[in-house]
Amino acid sequence: MNHTEEDAIYRIALGMMKGCNASIVKRMVERGVTPREFFTLDLLSVYDALGLNSKNGFGANSREDSLQKAKNEYQFVSRHSIRVLSLADDDYPWLLAEIPDAPVTLYMLGDAELNPMHSASIVGTRKPTKYGMSFCSRFCTDLCGYFPDLSIVSGLALGIDAAAHTAALDSGCQTIAVVAHGLDTLYPAANRDLARRIIKNGGAVITEYPSGSTPHRSCFLERNRIVAGLSQLTVVVESPIKGGAMSTANLAFNYDREVMALPGRVTDDVSAGCNLLIRKEKAHLIGAAADVIEMMGWKPLGRRVAPKQRNLFPELEGTPGRIYELLKFESDPVSVDVIHLRTGISVPELMGALTELEFDGIITRQPGNRYSIS
Repeated sequence: MNHTEEDAIYRIALGMMKGCNASIVKRMVERGVTPREFFTLDLLSVYDALGLNSKNGFGANSREDSLQKAKNEYQFVSRHSIRVLSLADDDYPWLLAEIPDAPVTLYMLGDAELNPMHSASIVGTRKPTKYGMSFCSRFCTDLCGYFPDLSIVSGLALGIDAAAHTAALDSGCQTIAVVAHGLDTLYPAANRDLARRIIKNGGAVITEYPSGSTPHRSCFLERNRIVAGLSQLTVVVESPIKGGAMSTANLAFNYDREVMALPGRVTDDVSAGCNLLIRKEKAHLIGAAADVIEMMGWKPLGRRVAPKQRNLFPELEGTPGRIYELLKFESDPVSVDVIHLRTGISVPELMGALTELEFDGIITRQPGNRYSIS
């Protein structure tokens, strides 16, 4: 949708109005009040049209202040080819518009498709293990192989976020980075080149914050609702009990979106959050991209990536070795429950080892959560 300069300023100003939230903007849309009318009609007419009063409304000075700030911001977004998206318009991301606390205004640098057929938010710790990084890269690569139109959303943080963005780019899929500051800066600076690559390859960097806004803890927490709201599915890859990834997962759960989590060993703090989500039935257990197809009911559009080459007789120790020794004598695929009963290995540890073995191409996951030697 093309807007005049004045229209764009009104839309920016809506997002700068203190007290002007998603509920009010959605009411504007329902009652046919445009952003222009919101700022140009007399205050009592606006109150009357939206069912507001002096207690739950806003003053004329607030409108004037917001308009002045918006005029300055318009110069910045125009100069840097930043797209402004308003909750009052039909080009706003549809999934994000559904959440009750959707941002009133979004700023987007890039050309990403905001309403893809398939979308997944991938989040996790900034300090992942080798297991978590390996899973994230393989999972995103395989999912992009199944769904070339997939949009992978994350927060551009170090660790799992960066791994998800990178795997999407390497697989030719679109990826969107949601940041917690204005687009006149980039945090963390270490991911500046990654952000440029995202934009160059048809993705986007998105924020709800105007230029000059610096990242604070509260901004990161608010950012998480956009990460959760932009996608049909949120996948958590390693997270302690407290952290941004857990915030995103809980938001997605409360938005009635699907949540999946990678299990880990019960002794690993970095997996404690994922294990908790699974135990509380807030997230489905995930071990491979194929689990997404089963849970979401998506029909694959592409071909699955071929598994890694493996040694004919791999030398395995510990939990993976015990699993391999059991499976190599079985002619039919064996379920996780049976492996658990025969080995006595805890389910979280078992799932972690099964995922590692699958990554290495040693075993193959079959329908019904069963496994066999590849």
